[in-house]
Amino acid sequence: MNIYRAAGLGLMALTLTFAAQAQSIWKWRDADGRIQISDRPPAASVPDSAIIQRPGGAVSQRPSAGQEQPVAAVAASASGVQRGDPELEAKKRKMAADKLAADQQAQQAAKDKLAAHKADTCRRARNDLSAVDGGMRIARANDKGEREFLDDKGRAAESQRLRQLVAENCQ
Repeated sequence: MNIYRAAGLGLMALTLTFAAQAQSIWKWRDADGRIQISDRPPAASVPDSAIIQRPGGAVSQRPSAGQEQPVAAVAASASGVQRGDPELEAKKRKMAADKLAADQQAQQAAKDKLAAHKADTCRRARNDLSAVDGGMRIARANDKGEREFLDDKGRAAESQRLRQLVAENCQ
């Protein structure tokens, strides 16, 4: 009987330990609507209506407006990382800086590619426009693959289309 009593007391102590740990958890919705979980209370800027769970009797534990927690401390506690690990924080900052640099390089590469495409389109449109306006005979392949020459109406339409391309791409 003593074994059962000892096992029951041990189980009860373990249950109380977990219950005590669970009571020190804060849950709230941030400004973006995401649920934040921390062992520290949210900033004073979080309204009471956004707090989902708080430890028992912890209403007065929230920092006042002049005692805001640093953003790094809130982020570290929300992500489960303990404060005070400068090596980990340095790695995070480096990764964020590398990602930002890679994004900027990708944006610049896209801009350069677009500029090169516009320059090529401009060059081709100007060459084609000079051929159309110069009076050269212009032939195209129709739907059946047969060669057709542009008449005056087709030449005017092609000239208008090429002028629009020049106006859009040559600046």
